[in-house]
Amino acid sequence: MDDLDFSAPAPRPKPAAPAAPAPQAAKPVYNAAMAMEFFRAGGKAEAVPAGTTYFEENEKAGFLKRDKMYLLLEGEVTLAARGKLIGTVKIGEIFGEMAAISESPRTASAVAKTACRVIALDEKEFQKALQVKPDFALMLMGMMILRLRGMISRLTQNALDGEAGSNESRVFDKSMVTALAKGLGHGAMSRHAKGTVLFKEGAPGALAYVVQEGRVSVSIQGKVVQRVGPGGIFGELALVDQSTRAASAVAEAECALLAINRTVFVNLVKANPEFGAALLSAVAQRVRFVAERTK
Repeated sequence: MDDLDFSAPAPRPKPAAPAAPAPQAAKPVYNAAMAMEFFRAGGKAEAVPAGTTYFEENEKAGFLKRDKMYLLLEGEVTLAARGKLIGTVKIGEIFGEMAAISESPRTASAVAKTACRVIALDEKEFQKALQVKPDFALMLMGMMILRLRGMISRLTQNALDGEAGSNESRVFDKSMVTALAKGLGHGAMSRHAKGTVLFKEGAPGALAYVVQEGRVSVSIQGKVVQRVGPGGIFGELALVDQSTRAASAVAEAECALLAINRTVFVNLVKANPEFGAALLSAVAQRVRFVAERTK
């Protein structure tokens, strides 16, 4: 990643101005053709006999454990949780992606109801496909974020009781942040004093930010739900749907931020698929975190 050069640097981030009404962005939609191209770029079709269990509920999962995500080409796959059928996977749909990406337990069991053909991707194949089809990362993030926004809209003040504590979110390691700063150039970096409101909940937004130095708190309805330190990212929901901010962000300490827009994100994923994989993992983990709070 040391030689990255991004031709579309993000605008310099500024403290939030009073929010103005913004047009509602179109909801992300699953694109079966894009998914097909993505999976074919990384793997090959394989036959699976009827009755085969792809994975079981509650088993530990993740690419680090050599687990896979799947695209169904032929047949039908059932999904069950707590012994009850909760859905079926249809031809052209993907399944098993959340647990594989987020390194978290499976929330359901998946079984081949009929003889099937699937394409399965492990971590190496997934990153290979990301390099060829980086737009898939945006689509997959869009699907996760659509779920996340829905859950956030249902949150009550009681559901947000209990702050995030002292743990800081980290997505990218130090070498990746250094390479990212070098690739983006000085125009994408800005410094903010402690207490600066970076953006407000409900305001329009089109940029995500990676913390190079310092710490940022992210809050919903006045409750801190996450603290983001060096290597962490926030505001990424706007990268995908470019609609209003789901949370507010404030500099808890003097900080240096790297701004990323949609075009830069796609270039980043193409140049270094590990970047896209790390961000997808962070979004998937956030979905699970909020889901636990809304139960």
